[in-house]
Amino acid sequence: MSIPDFQTIMLPLLMITSDKKDHFIHPTVDELGIKFGLSEEEKSELLPSGQQPIFYNRVGWARTYLKKAGLIEYTKRGYFKITTRGLDALSKKPTIIDMRFLEQYPEYAEFRRRSNNNRPPKSIPITIDELTPEEALDEAYQKIYDDLSTELLEYVSKTTPGFFEKLVVELLVKMGYGGSQRDAARAVGKSGDEGIDGIIDEDRLGLDSIYIQAKKWNKDSRIGRPEIQKFVGALVGQKAKKGIFITTSSFSNEAIDFVRKIDTKIVLIDGKRLTDLMIDFGVGVTSRTTYEIKGIDSDYFET
Repeated sequence: MSIPDFQTIMLPLLMITSDKKDHFIHPTVDELGIKFGLSEEEKSELLPSGQQPIFYNRVGWARTYLKKAGLIEYTKRGYFKITTRGLDALSKKPTIIDMRFLEQYPEYAEFRRRSNNNRPPKSIPITIDELTPEEALDEAYQKIYDDLSTELLEYVSKTTPGFFEKLVVELLVKMGYGGSQRDAARAVGKSGDEGIDGIIDEDRLGLDSIYIQAKKWNKDSRIGRPEIQKFVGALVGQKAKKGIFITTSSFSNEAIDFVRKIDTKIVLIDGKRLTDLMIDFGVGVTSRTTYEIKGIDSDYFET
């Protein structure tokens, strides 16, 4: 039997969790391998990158999409279990669960909408057979990036305030602010000024300072103009000219317009931009696979 695609795996995976117990990913993959009658060679077959078994990768994606639809939930690292919604879905005895089936759930539909909205408009069709190899790879990369960004924000939103502060420090240091990690850690979170969570040097020489406000809010909420005005007021009290307002949520249009009109330089970093920066600067993520695309060096063949 050939290795099933990730959508074919969704229903059997959900059925395994119907016992309402916590399930660990590795034995679940083994159980599914037996269910699909896969040989050891098929279970061990690797992706073209050679970094991960194809079947394990597809089970992982099936689990991710079931979680996005609210049919399962993550309980702790590597563990998951079925939800009430998942049990209800199974009670209807579906013959298949795929991406079209999952569209009935608002959370999944919103997840798909956000992923699509984060992509620039394309003038080319997205049917894989109509894409050049480079375009297909770019499309796949953007999809993985968007999914990672969404999942990363979920992880950040569940951290403690102290951990979130540490995360902000590490990100800013990797972006070139604050000098060393040790110097930055002493600065951020130590000011005690109302409306200011920390101060960090703009450069290694400390020629200028940037004041920071970090708000770990629910990702579905919005920070309005009043919150930004309080921050600006705190900056004025410190005779500061630059500030960064970082949040796991988003900003209202009024807040964004207000920042554009004032003299004080304020940079707003919402949850999406925060996770993009974390990915770009390697904070909270690790490289799983690296592809190197090569082309012809025409100069080499010039005589």
